[in-house]
Amino acid sequence: MSTDTKIDIDRSRGNFSYDMDYAYDAGVGLSEKTIDYISEVKEDPEWIRQFRKDAYRKFLEKPLPTHWASKDLENILFDKIRYYLSQGQQPKRSWEEVPDEVKRTFERLGIPEQERKFLAGVEAQFDSESAYSNIKQAVGEQGVLFVGSTEGLKKHPEIFRKWFGKVIPTGDNKFSALNSAVFSGGSFIYVPPGVKVKHPLQAYFRINAESFGQFERTLIIADEGSEIMYMEGCTAPKFETATLHSAVVELVALPGAKIQYVTVQNWSPNVFNLVTKRGLAHEASEIKWIDCNIGSRLTMKYPGVVMKGRKARGEVISIALAGDGQHQDTGAKMIHAADETTSNIVSKSISIGEGRATYRGLVHVPKHLKGCKNNTECDALLINSQSRTDTYPTITVRGQGNACQHEASVSQVSAEQIFYMQQRGLTEGEAMSLSVNGFVNDLVRQFPMEYSVELKRLIELEMEGSVG
Repeated sequence: MSTDTKIDIDRSRGNFSYDMDYAYDAGVGLSEKTIDYISEVKEDPEWIRQFRKDAYRKFLEKPLPTHWASKDLENILFDKIRYYLSQGQQPKRSWEEVPDEVKRTFERLGIPEQERKFLAGVEAQFDSESAYSNIKQAVGEQGVLFVGSTEGLKKHPEIFRKWFGKVIPTGDNKFSALNSAVFSGGSFIYVPPGVKVKHPLQAYFRINAESFGQFERTLIIADEGSEIMYMEGCTAPKFETATLHSAVVELVALPGAKIQYVTVQNWSPNVFNLVTKRGLAHEASEIKWIDCNIGSRLTMKYPGVVMKGRKARGEVISIALAGDGQHQDTGAKMIHAADETTSNIVSKSISIGEGRATYRGLVHVPKHLKGCKNNTECDALLINSQSRTDTYPTITVRGQGNACQHEASVSQVSAEQIFYMQQRGLTEGEAMSLSVNGFVNDLVRQFPMEYSVELKRLIELEMEGSVG
């Protein structure tokens, strides 16, 4: 770990796209024909085709969750979105075999360079399908599986089917149902008992097409006593029309296992980022989410852990930055379902201009449990007088011998602070970066030092004139 890792929130980094000729295109809009098309292209087994159609019916039945989140969801036009686009390629195991149009995108984002430097494996998804998937030989020889979700369900059904859709039910919410109907891409990882993967596995999700929806599905299973760190990065170019990203991530930590899941998203401001992430922690296991949310028009994401086994532990470390026209609605869910379980939530948000950051949390400890502990900290930094932050914690702790503590703070960067630093030779942007730096520094240390695709410079964005 590094003590001075910095967050790169240079939004221009991913703001480019290339004209593509797609071999497979499901067209615009969603119907059973769309689902049949996706199933046929992907050569789904019959149980997956039926799974998709059942999910589609649930998607139609469920209302948008506007009663507890932004009404901005009403601007998603489901009949104007393209749900499947691909060149028909199977993921390549060699970088040289990746199609040139796709290769130049990921080379511009630095993917192969990072793989050579420190990663144990990489999967790079372009629109609906993975273009590149590779795992280091030494890791593969340990029995670790790291493939796309399609390859996982076809080649490893005995492991995949046991847990797929079990942590997050299809009908959990409208967008988990949508993902279940049209999912494509994402990662499948299995770590055998006792194997500790020393270097991170990384996936990178790239949206290139306009009016497109990306619906990757990730399933990670860490068997007894194993350890794994998984990192994902996300970018998309800026378009005038809305782009939808709606992923589902399921984690399973079997007894004594540890999973660390790191996300750095840098979406363009036309993306609706509506993600369902949840982990199931068995006895003495640990699931930790480290989450950095930057960009997007609206993000709704609440990583959760269900602590099913005694002495299981769940943790969410979250940073959110909301600029003009953006709403970061993020948080965490901690469900204690066994004795002596422990959960920790630390959330920090920064609101710039008229940006809005919302923390939405759920902690649940039923009365029959004993020895459960939760700690929740929510801190918000407002850059301008027009900036907004909201905190909606829901904490239910019953029974005897359980403990919970919640702490929240809101502060504002003042013009006087910035002026003082400018008198010492800093520009306004440098002064603002320094202020925000200090606010998030303790959480930034939790990010892997090497994750330099998105983690390079700390808050070096357009801060000039942001104090008002």
